[in-house]
Formats: sequence, C-alpha cells, structure tokens
Amino acid sequence: MLTNRINTLSESITIAITTLAGELKAQGKDILSFSAGEPDFDTPQVIKDAAIAAINDGFTKYTAVDGIAELKDAIANKLQRDNKLTYAPNQIIVNNGAKHSLFNLFSALIDTGDEVIIPAPYWVTYPELVKYCGGKVVEIQTHDTSGFKITPQQLKNAITPKTKMLVITTPSNPTGSIYSKEELIALGKVLEGTKVTVASDEMYEKLIYDGTFTSCASISKDMYERTVTINGLSKSVAMTGWRFGYMAAHDTNLIKATKKLQSQSTSNINSITQKAAIVGLNGKADAEIEMMRKEFLLRRNEAVKLFNNVERLSVLKPDGAFYLFVNISQVTNDSLSFAKNLLDKQLVAVVPGVGFGSEGYFRFSFATDIESIRIGIKRIEKFVKENY
Repeated sequence: MLTNRINTLSESITIAITTLAGELKAQGKDILSFSAGEPDFDTPQVIKDAAIAAINDGFTKYTAVDGIAELKDAIANKLQRDNKLTYAPNQIIVNNGAKHSLFNLFSALIDTGDEVIIPAPYWVTYPELVKYCGGKVVEIQTHDTSGFKITPQQLKNAITPKTKMLVITTPSNPTGSIYSKEELIALGKVLEGTKVTVASDEMYEKLIYDGTFTSCASISKDMYERTVTINGLSKSVAMTGWRFGYMAAHDTNLIKATKKLQSQSTSNINSITQKAAIVGLNGKADAEIEMMRKEFLLRRNEAVKLFNNVERLSVLKPDGAFYLFVNISQVTNDSLSFAKNLLDKQLVAVVPGVGFGSEGYFRFSFATDIESIRIGIKRIEKFVKENY
C-alpha cells in the first residue's frame, strides 16, 4: 500500500506534456514543443572545461554534504556582488537543483496544518511539495490585469495565525512578472511582526528584459532575517541537467536542519557539477549569459507581437524569464482540453494554465529558436480559428 503522502502528489503537468511531446516526436511526428522550461542553448564552454578538468584531476569522490568550501565562497561572493546580501558559509547549502532546495526547505519547516501562501499562477511544484509535507496551500489569485502580482492588501487578508510561509517568485514562472523594489518593500511591511518565512525563488534573476531585479532579502533587515533565498544556474547558464541549486538563509539552524536531511537522503551533489558551478557563479560565463538574454529578448518581442495579433488571444509582455502566459479566456476556460486538442490537431505542445492554478491561460516557452516560434504561433492561430 502506498502512503497517503505519496498519493497526495500529482505528476508535474509540465514534465508530463514535455514527455508526451517527446514520444510523439520520436514516432516521426512534426511536433513543436513550447512546454519545457529549458534553454535551447548549450552550457558555455568555459563551464564544460571546468568540469572536464575536475574529472581529469580525479575530483570524483564524496564531498561535504552542503558543498565544497570553494563553491560556497563563490555563492557568497555572487550574493554580495549581485544582490548586496551577506552570508557566511554556514548560512549556505548546495542542493541538487532548486527543486531539491525547496523540498528540503519545506520538509524542514512545514508541519501538518501549517499554511503556506502561494500567489497564483505558480510554478507547479510549490503546492505539491506543501501538500506532501502535510501543509495547507492558501492561494492568492492574480490576473494579467494586475501584472500577475499580489497586493499588500491581498497578502494581509491571507495571513492567519497558522501561516508559516509565503512563496515569492521573481521573475515568475509561468508569467515572467517581476516585483519592483517598491512592491517588495510594501509586501515586507505587511509581514513585519509576523513569524512568516519567505521562500524567495530567484532562479530567473539573470533573465531580465524590462525593469531591474531586486532580491527579496535585500529590501530590509526584517526581510533579510525572514527570507530564504533560493537560486541556481539551470536557467541563466543553461545548466538544467547539471542539477545545481542553492539556498541561503540568515537562520543557521534552518540551514543545519536541511543539511541533516540532505545527509540522510542525497548527501552531496555531484562533485563535478560543484567545480563547474564555480565558473558559472564567478563571472567567467557572463558574456554567454548576456548573449542568451539578448536572444531571449528578441524571441519574447516577436512572440508577444504575434500572439497579440491572433483574434481572441492576448498576452502580457513579460519582464523576465522565458515564458508567455497566454490568455485564452475569450476562447475557452478549459485550458487542459485546449492543450490536449492543440497537440492532437496541430502537433503543438503548450502547458495548460490550470496546472499553474490559473484557468483560462496556457504557458508558452520561448526558449527555442525564433522560426519554430513563428510556425508554432501560426499553428495555434489556425487551431483557434478552426475549433472555436
């Protein structure tokens, strides 16, 4: 008999659709997939060279559970340089991707009945991890009319004596929205005097097209002390398969607790990845990061223009990340059927908005070549005209 814990989990709808699209493509079908949150660029050569050197140098043994000292120093230097945040080595832990960081964090903090506030639309994994840990998800709905961002009043209304955590994602997956410094300050003031921990997922920090990025923990002493910063290199440096993420927190006891959990589960992350990640953090791949950002910007602009020319579809131009959250509410409010039929009839894979907690939308990743984007949107336009 499976446990109640595992039975509460749903499979990631993003991975499920990406897998299905891959299977259909392997069967010879002309699939265009815009479902995966993965850059189509290769990992920069300077990072690959560091990994190859580590292998040749025999750096293939176990390491410290929370990461080698050189890597934790690189993370601390990055956080100080880019985000004006100061963390000591015992306030940092390295994980197998940011998803692992979140799993460890939620496991360490959330007990049965604890409430976790999650703005919707959200990354599909957040609520599933909360449920797995026995917590209760408290959703705050947002829409394209509000830039997909919560207001201080919405946050205030959602907080109860059982609130344990607030999850903030900036830039957002799936919307690309970014909270400004002023908006974060206003949210931070609502949290003052509470015991709410902020889990700040900043994975798309380097992919900014409009505005500027502000780290949640940087806005005030109070926010620094209550925020756990989660980041990695998967998106910004095209290192998805390397599985590198990290967590930084003022509370050393929290980091110690996640280290204890990690010591009994995965232990250290891949030793080769650790050496490679140092290069990704220390600025040696910055030229490649900027090249990718500029290309994503061109793709974003083209995709937004094309979608907004499709009758009854609309999309808010995202400030960051590499997703469009396309509004289909004038066509249908059944995004799952829309996505299934689109894949069946036009061989285009997108992720239904219902999986992100927001019906009437779908997520479209523009982390692919611009010609595929043009062809894909043409197919979507044809699908809408012929079926709705």
